[in-house]
Amino acid sequence: MDLMQIALIALGGFAAGAMNALAGGGTFFSFPTLLAVGIAPVTANATNAVALWPASVSAALALRPELRRLSFRRYLVPLMIAAAAGGLAGGLLLLLTSNQMFYTLVPWLLLLATLLFTFSAWLGKQVARLDTAQRGREHLTPAGFCSQLVVSLYGGFFGAGMGIMMIASLAISGHTQIARINAIKSLMSSVIYSVAALTFIIAGAVHWPALGIMLVGTISGGYCGGLIARWLPNIWLRRVVTVIAWSLTLYYFHDVYA
Repeated sequence: MDLMQIALIALGGFAAGAMNALAGGGTFFSFPTLLAVGIAPVTANATNAVALWPASVSAALALRPELRRLSFRRYLVPLMIAAAAGGLAGGLLLLLTSNQMFYTLVPWLLLLATLLFTFSAWLGKQVARLDTAQRGREHLTPAGFCSQLVVSLYGGFFGAGMGIMMIASLAISGHTQIARINAIKSLMSSVIYSVAALTFIIAGAVHWPALGIMLVGTISGGYCGGLIARWLPNIWLRRVVTVIAWSLTLYYFHDVYA
């Protein structure tokens, strides 16, 4: 890689880390950056997933007090099984997908993620309504387990927008208290990314030089994002990410199908 590519990866990682700390949607910056420097689509996606791995684990550790309020055997074990199985299946499915096939799917995957991000505030309000209307009715049904399995498979395969999908799925499956939903989401995301990342590492699908540069960017970006999160209006940032997400989606539809 030349200096321009190194700088672009670092900048993309920095933007992803900062946006994840401020408003979410960091993948809209990191994944396209890896594609832009010429990394093959499957390798770019695998590298991006490994880059997100440490943040997902640290978030789950930070929310351990909330997780202790849940039954480990009745709630967490089935959900972790679904997360691990889905993350592994999604990771393996990515590895079995050719670069050409995955690249044709990129616009559709970005479209799904963009729609989820665009309407995430509305979905959050629906979950909040469940929080007041169904408090205390938390349970995991077979349908809830299957929905988590599907979300986890998507997370292992691509991942962008997985968080809001998981929030909606957890609410539908009966986990209705928002604080607990966020804690469970973080735990499951850490399991999914851990399984998928290990799968990609073992398979040799990670671009290590790009990963190292991107990790420096995401860590520094996350730190800076955390520092300015107190005074920068979240709504402005979400609008910026939404515009960028739609622009990237339209660009890849044009690039792939035009």
